[in-house]
Amino acid sequence: MPEQMSAQGDALNAEAVQADRNEFNNDDWKAKLNIPPKDLRKRTADVTCTKGNDFEDFCLSRELLMGIFEKGWEKPSPVQEESIPIALSGRNIVARAKNGTGKTGAYTIPMLEQIDSKKDEIQGLILVPTRELALQTSQIVIELAKHLKIKVLVTTGGTVLKDDIMRLDEKVQLIVATPGRILDLIEKNVAVMDQCKVLCVDEADKLLSQDFQGMMDKLLSFLPLKRQILLYSATFPVTVESFTSKYMENSHIINLMEELTLKGITQYYAFVQEKQKVHCLNTLFRQLQINQSIIFCNSTQRVELLAKKITELGFSCYYIHSKMAQPHRNRVFHDFRAGLCRNLVCTDLFTRGIDIQAVNVVINFDFPKMSETYLHRIGRSGRFGHLGIAVNLLTIEDQTNFRRIGKELGTEISPIPKNVGKHLYVAEFQQES
Repeated sequence: MPEQMSAQGDALNAEAVQADRNEFNNDDWKAKLNIPPKDLRKRTADVTCTKGNDFEDFCLSRELLMGIFEKGWEKPSPVQEESIPIALSGRNIVARAKNGTGKTGAYTIPMLEQIDSKKDEIQGLILVPTRELALQTSQIVIELAKHLKIKVLVTTGGTVLKDDIMRLDEKVQLIVATPGRILDLIEKNVAVMDQCKVLCVDEADKLLSQDFQGMMDKLLSFLPLKRQILLYSATFPVTVESFTSKYMENSHIINLMEELTLKGITQYYAFVQEKQKVHCLNTLFRQLQINQSIIFCNSTQRVELLAKKITELGFSCYYIHSKMAQPHRNRVFHDFRAGLCRNLVCTDLFTRGIDIQAVNVVINFDFPKMSETYLHRIGRSGRFGHLGIAVNLLTIEDQTNFRRIGKELGTEISPIPKNVGKHLYVAEFQQES
């Protein structure tokens, strides 16, 4: 009799397991998801040139897949396709991919998959160079994890330290942070990192530059020796190589940068005198069909002056730079993302990873001195394989830098025509059939 009961129990268990499998393979759960409307704009090979994988092919949990699809992500981009399976295997990754091709999803998805929601300890850390990028990244993580029981904390400089200390008193499993603030919390023994098994360094070239000198070495001394490091960036200078050789032996290398600039961004220039720049900008505003634009200046003083001039011309305009109070910065960033204003004037603070899908025009009011800066600036337009334009206002003093940057990036920057074709940057002229 007991043997018969045991056999019945085994049969019931087998049926339950099979039912679970059938339930997972059943697409009914997808039908119940709150999926946003499909984006019908054409996309370039930067995001469509894949091996044909689906997110389901990576053996991700149902709850994580639900978050991915409800985010509106249909299929993995090339950098996600290359990264996710390798990251899930626990191997270190050094990945180089263009701006706006899905790097954030490439590291957040495997990090969320590897976190044990039952463990009340910090298991993952995402480092970013700016406060705005930290807020944006944490929002993406929270949206992807909406069906998981994972607690996410964002912590940056410019906010009240005591608030973060109180929040770390509660359960936190994944942190998105700027380096100075997380080091402060670690050194105060508030953020305990001895179980943090995955570190992601986003915008690695910036975080490993002189601006953050010594911080990465210090931070790694608090992490366990057996950890996984994921490095992502569009540009990799020598400082990144020295870090990888020191801390990341036998890393998996991903390089999707055969060409440096995004395929969807058409680049133009106009030679003007300094005193003609505002007049030229006024002409651009009146002739181009701008959904949202980001206008770059080389100093905080010029940002504020230009924003004032644009407002006087009768156009809606915000400005943002590093010397502003953090609550003011947060408000500008939030409102511009929400589409409350059409134009934003800023310094290079805003070049790092900021993803605002509605931006279809980038204007370099002041031309940059470095090719990396140029690359990051124009990458604010044409996000995720969509189309956009970049316009550079050049003075005679910019000629040397202009020629050098064009040569270093191997990119074509053309004189701006009288009429810029709307199919190059306006959403309704980019619809797929």
